[in-house]
Amino acid sequence: QVQLVESGGGLVQAGGSLRLSCAASGFTFSRNAMAWFRQAPGKERVFVAAIGWSGGAPNVGSYYADSVKGRFTISRDSAKNTVYLQMNSLKPEDTAVYYCAARLGIKISEDRDAYNYWGQGIQVTVSS
Repeated sequence: QVQLVESGGGLVQAGGSLRLSCAASGFTFSRNAMAWFRQAPGKERVFVAAIGWSGGAPNVGSYYADSVKGRFTISRDSAKNTVYLQMNSLKPEDTAVYYCAARLGIKISEDRDAYNYWGQGIQVTVSS
């Protein structure tokens, strides 16, 4: 059974940092695209960042939403079957439930329908 489990969320002041982790089990995702999405209260779930298969090169094939570019970094540790989202310079508008997602394909996508597996989500709250 495939499972994605997020951790690392919480409450942080504006300007602070958090690192989210997503541990995958039941499937080896070393050659699959993985992504982070977020959903603020009353809003749709939107794309944050994605990473494809690096082929050995670190963080090759990563892609970001404009709203987080330069502040967030997605990375993966294939040996641990884990993907990370380092979030720096956090803003109150980053407050949302963050979801990890994985797809069976290797190409990254901003489309949430392209992803086959989802975590349960984790709350990130940024206070002003």
